Amino acid sequence: MEINRRSLLAASSLAAVAPLSRARAQGQTIRLGVLTDMSGPYRDSTGPASLLMTQVAAEEFAGRGFTVEVIGADHQNKPDVGANIARQWYDQGMDAIVDVPTSSVAFAVNQIAKEKNKVFLNSGAASSDLTGSQCSPNTVHWTYDTYMLAKGTGGAIVRNGGDTWYFVTADYAFGHALQRDTSRFVEAAGGRVLGASRYPFPQTTDFSAFVLQAQASRAKVLGMANASGDTINTIKAAREFGLHRTMKLAALLMSSTDIHALGLDAGQGLLLTEAFYWDLNDRTRALSSRVRARNQDRPPSQVPAGCYGAALHYLKAVADMGAAAAKADGRAAVARMKAMPTDDDAFGPGRIREDGRKLHPVYLFEVKTPAESSGPWDYYKVAATTPAEEAFRPLAEGGCPFVHS
Repeated sequence: MEINRRSLLAASSLAAVAPLSRARAQGQTIRLGVLTDMSGPYRDSTGPASLLMTQVAAEEFAGRGFTVEVIGADHQNKPDVGANIARQWYDQGMDAIVDVPTSSVAFAVNQIAKEKNKVFLNSGAASSDLTGSQCSPNTVHWTYDTYMLAKGTGGAIVRNGGDTWYFVTADYAFGHALQRDTSRFVEAAGGRVLGASRYPFPQTTDFSAFVLQAQASRAKVLGMANASGDTINTIKAAREFGLHRTMKLAALLMSSTDIHALGLDAGQGLLLTEAFYWDLNDRTRALSSRVRARNQDRPPSQVPAGCYGAALHYLKAVADMGAAAAKADGRAAVARMKAMPTDDDAFGPGRIREDGRKLHPVYLFEVKTPAESSGPWDYYKVAATTPAEEAFRPLAEGGCPFVHS
């Protein structure tokens, strides 16, 4: 398989997205578009690394009788920008869109993929509604979701005495879903939610007022219903005002790149839930060793790892059904993905459920102290493991319209 790779970063508008060449649009070429955050708060945990890991999946699938082209674009965390890029890509022959952090953007891409009968391989967006009320037969939700994160981190903290919560929440679809799902676990366990502060996303950088409101609530737990740079800045503000001495800081979505930026002095003892960590086992370590030299000597974090796993499994389905058939019918390609067991070096064996939810084990990690760490990227120790069939919302509870009970 020949691999054509072009990285394209859409700076501000649809005009920045170059059309796919007409010559390449003919013949059996599978096109993967990585629509991600190249310039905003999620860049470090998605962005260039998501593009790279999708390229790695294409490279590892060489020799299957069709070419693969991977390109990237920046959706700027804006639903209108993301929707315009997705629509133009699909109209010009893009077969699958990959990643799409920011749930409000993902909802738009999800709908467009369904309308145009293309494929959406979601790794970066977290809202569990993508396999619930907004589920689509053209979408696979790979890495994590708000239900899984809430159950993993929120449930563990409540079991350890953190029974009153105050949330600092990003004011868009992802933050709302994460607060909603975590609140359900807190209340089901007998806890109470004392309040919440919502802040504008993505333009907020000063979280002082919000953490002071949390402190005034006298809750035992500060639930951070945000991600990446926003979570880092929330933790820094909380420590500045001494909240870590009286409240448990619950990072509901954090990755190893965030801990790297935050530092172990500030991050030690945090509990967080992830589906992937580079040092979990021999396969994850082997994958990480293959890509570190191309990723600024960094191992992949969970969202780029999800892009790798999703793209690789999609290409397996394309090979199984034939490129022409896969290009002609995105819904059929996703159905073939669901019919085939999954297996890759990031997540190991698993499966894709009828509603599009990818199932794999999930890990509750505790961030190491500086003394426990052997050096950069040695940040986690496993506190608990949730089996794949228990980690995600039960199929019957999601409300996916096309799932038959």
